[in-house]
Amino acid sequence: MRYRKFGKTDREFSALGFGTMRLPVVGGEDANVDEPAAIEMLRHAIDNGVNYVDSAYPYHGGNSERVLGKALVDGYRDKVAIATKLPPWEVKIADDFDRLLNEQLTRLGCEHIDMYLLHCMQWKWWPMLRDLGVLEWLEKAQADGRIGEVGFSFHDRVDLFKEIVDAYDWCFCQIQYNYVNEDVQAGTEGLKYASDRGLAVVIMEPLFGGSLARPGDSIAEIWSSSGLDPVDTALQWLWNKPEVSLVLSGMSTLRQVEDNIASACRSGVGSLGAEAIETVARVQAKYAEISSIPCTKCRYCMPCPSGVEIPVNFEYYNAAVMFGGVTRTLHRNLYAGLPESQRAAACTQCAECNEKCPQGIAISELMPVVHEELG
Repeated sequence: MRYRKFGKTDREFSALGFGTMRLPVVGGEDANVDEPAAIEMLRHAIDNGVNYVDSAYPYHGGNSERVLGKALVDGYRDKVAIATKLPPWEVKIADDFDRLLNEQLTRLGCEHIDMYLLHCMQWKWWPMLRDLGVLEWLEKAQADGRIGEVGFSFHDRVDLFKEIVDAYDWCFCQIQYNYVNEDVQAGTEGLKYASDRGLAVVIMEPLFGGSLARPGDSIAEIWSSSGLDPVDTALQWLWNKPEVSLVLSGMSTLRQVEDNIASACRSGVGSLGAEAIETVARVQAKYAEISSIPCTKCRYCMPCPSGVEIPVNFEYYNAAVMFGGVTRTLHRNLYAGLPESQRAAACTQCAECNEKCPQGIAISELMPVVHEELG
């Protein structure tokens, strides 16, 4: 296993982290985790050098943390750092911070969580937690030994990301990032911004909910002609970047664990060859070509008189339609998280944006289409 420095700390973690959002389940029920299979996978990963495991309060209907706790008995707890997250949607008053953390400690069967994150920071959650005093509470929870390093996971626009980075002396952050998301959410700009300020950057959704592992025919032809494996190359593309501290993979089978460990053992900054770099560029270009709405995010259409965030709506729509599956669900949730005035449904059909778009997109005509898909 290869290990990488974790931001400004003196810690090193495995290049591959185990994400427990997609553990194997029984009967197709997300909350019904196949515990023997999940425990076997987790312990196999740890036995082969993985020393960072990520969970969260809602994963698998709350059972991810519980199963992880079972996997870490018999000496395995001492071999890994546990990361889990405070769910802001469960917070109504400041007392909920302690209630939720203590519940998570009970689920995990431990007295200390190494890495504690504010989950899914977006415009509606960050100000609420901040104003309830979450930053001061984090320091108290560190002082009493219940948590170690603190960070946040993020799903929103890069300007908010920078605001949160600058608001506190964080140890780390967690962002959605892959080769089709370079200018989505925090993106490459956010990756570099956080790293330049000493934060470790943990990557989630390296395969975009598995979508990059199952490309359509036109994309599959590019991978086939290159002879490169799309999963390994997507991971190596991330590990090639010095700003990336570790990459989480939500693995569902023992074979995926084995393959990803093998990839991590070949990883390193500057190790991605010229052929792989060129192939990724071709794949990126093809995805852009087949994108449902050819929006370049130039923002010439903005500001919208009604307040609609036009490029963001198109971004969510394109991802949902192009990739489907988990990605469609994710982007419907992100759309629902926008203020109502920023959603496509708020369009009044004034058509002012149509004249401003250099790509000639009939924006106002597409807004109902976007809302029908995402709403």
